[in-house]
Parts: sequence; C-alpha cells; structure tokens
Amino acid sequence: MTDPSIPDEARAAHDEAEARGEPHYVDPASGYLVFTASSLRVRGHCCGSGCRHCPYDEAVRRAAGRPETS
Repeated sequence: MTDPSIPDEARAAHDEAEARGEPHYVDPASGYLVFTASSLRVRGHCCGSGCRHCPYDEAVRRAAGRPETS
C-alpha cells in the first residue's frame, strides 16, 4: 500500500529498514521512531491510529476506527 503523502526521504528510510529487517526507522524530518509495515503486520491487526505505513486495506482501517481523511 502506498500513501502519496509520505515524503520521499521517509519512504526511503522505511524501505531501508524493511530490507534490514528492522521494526522501525528514524523519520528524517522529525527524528521520531516510525514502525515499518512489516512490524505493524506482525501485530496482527490494525489499531486504527493512522500509522504511517499501515499494511491493512482501507476497509480494515475504517473498521478499526481510523478517522477518515479528506
């Protein structure tokens, strides 16, 4: 799943962390730790919090209570 609102630098950091098998990466802009799609998938469910790299489809995210974005 691709979210066009994720900056290229963050997308690259995510992909590098995924390739290394790491559960998170440091966001280049904010310095915050961000979970990778793989680590979110291991959790086994969508939390509905709007995670940046949520691996679940829109219907699952909505059912989990993720707010609608416009």
